[in-house]
Amino acid sequence: MENKMLLKSCCEQMEIPLSDEMAEQFMVYKSLLLEWNEKMNLTAITEEREVILKHFVDCLSLVPYLKVSESTRMIDVGTGAGFPGLPVKIVCPQVSMTLLDSLQKRIGFLEESINAMGLSYVECVHSRAEDGGQNPLYREQFDYCVSRAVANLAVLSEYCLPFVKVGGTLAALKGPDALAELTQAEGALKKLGGKVTEVISVTIPFTDLSHKLVFIEKIAPTPKQYPRKAGKISKSPLK
Repeated sequence: MENKMLLKSCCEQMEIPLSDEMAEQFMVYKSLLLEWNEKMNLTAITEEREVILKHFVDCLSLVPYLKVSESTRMIDVGTGAGFPGLPVKIVCPQVSMTLLDSLQKRIGFLEESINAMGLSYVECVHSRAEDGGQNPLYREQFDYCVSRAVANLAVLSEYCLPFVKVGGTLAALKGPDALAELTQAEGALKKLGGKVTEVISVTIPFTDLSHKLVFIEKIAPTPKQYPRKAGKISKSPLK
């Protein structure tokens, strides 16, 4: 199946509206990702069909569960090559998206991709998560924080929840161990003002891949001392 058709079929199965223009934007994104990947490490997945399924469709599995409008502000913390923020932005063009990453070179790739796709209302921020979370420009400013990060949930929550406004949601794509991680993260969530509202299992069409979507609502402001300084968060996760 040709790449664009594959993407369209997956979106149909997941009931995500995908216009021809959006499908084209994904193809531009894919080409730039593979081109830049030859100069710097953006992804270990380099086969085109795999990029569609394991990156784009994987990220889009979040979309049916997001409630977005023209006033929705979203941040992707530790976005890397733009996952999951950019795929979500392509199919939800009305959302204001902030992509935060600690590596300037990746920001360069993201900015070029955004321009090439003709996307608007996307801001790229070069910052570490723990600095961004203390910056008044970004702290508790977002309706959603989305993340597809490898950090366990206790660590991820300390990186991400400071960005979410009270009443907003952290939406994390996690592997099959998500439930065990949630048990370990209970203490951290209490301290950070978060509460798990839903854990949803999703499977990726045309693959045997499945993962969990974890939704954590921000029910109280995050105390000022969080996020802690670099190194502390991952070395001694909150309990």
